[in-house]
Amino acid sequence: MVKFAPLSVPWERRLQTFVVLQWIFSFVVLAQICIAVFIGLLFTRFWIFSVLYAVWWYLDLSKPWSGGRRSEALRRCIIWRYMKDYFPISLVKTAHLDPSRNYLAGFHPHGVLATGAFTNLCTESTGFSSLFPGIRPHLMMLNLWFWTPFFRDYIMSGGLVPVDKESAAHILSREGGGNLMAIIVGGVQEALDSRPGGYKLVLRNRKGFIRLALMHGAALVPIFSFGENDVFKQVENSPGSWVRWFQDRLQKIVRVSIPLFYGRGVFQYSFGLMPYRRPITTVVGKPIEVQKTPHPSQEEVDRLHQRYMKELENLFEAHKLKYNVPRDQHLEIC
Repeated sequence: MVKFAPLSVPWERRLQTFVVLQWIFSFVVLAQICIAVFIGLLFTRFWIFSVLYAVWWYLDLSKPWSGGRRSEALRRCIIWRYMKDYFPISLVKTAHLDPSRNYLAGFHPHGVLATGAFTNLCTESTGFSSLFPGIRPHLMMLNLWFWTPFFRDYIMSGGLVPVDKESAAHILSREGGGNLMAIIVGGVQEALDSRPGGYKLVLRNRKGFIRLALMHGAALVPIFSFGENDVFKQVENSPGSWVRWFQDRLQKIVRVSIPLFYGRGVFQYSFGLMPYRRPITTVVGKPIEVQKTPHPSQEEVDRLHQRYMKELENLFEAHKLKYNVPRDQHLEIC
């Protein structure tokens, strides 16, 4: 039985739904549309626009790897407030971040579409700059998207940067501090295990971000987003299933996974690609001091990695009861 939304929905909620719908559209198909438009214009009388953009693109090619190009106007745009209120999403501060330092934050879990990471770090809807004055957040994203015409400029405007060593080094080595570079450590592999009530993290063998923190002396900040996994469901894809086999093969080939997710619809609550209206609370933990070590040994990396996992578990345990996580539920780190 399909459960339809009532006709008397307040305009505020309609606007929230519309903004989230455009975000889902941007995440799922906007990049492909940008490629099609760029190529398609070459075969019309407007070909000059694609040629001029290609010249600009060539001159601006390295920009994503040198900190990107943020737009405070877009980050502070009112539409993001409606997206925040849809779920709702909130940001919780547990410790001060010194604006004279640079930080490397691990964001957990990925969720299906990294909703909490985007809303908290790529927009000002939850008040990041008010909670952490003097800190400029950056969120790392797959390099693939920064080779997409037009789309690359859109995602850079929110503070997104490529997930590689060159990009990380540029931000973490900036003089004067005040930068927080966040990486969703579990990545696309973790997204495949995202489902309501799940707390499975891909972290045990992810140590590259630890090495980066040591090399640049950047304090590590664990971040846990409660409710991140609850806003979408996925088609059954347990290990060994043909669905999971296809997803794993695709990830190995193009480094992109395709979670077969679903939620509610725009005008009904039974099926669709819209996320469920469930709260997401992102808790920023206490920084872990890191001594700069230009050439860290494997032993040093392993030791700091163990400490990071312990601090992340402590953060989860300290806050889980506030956000309706059962007392006997613990993180499953694999």
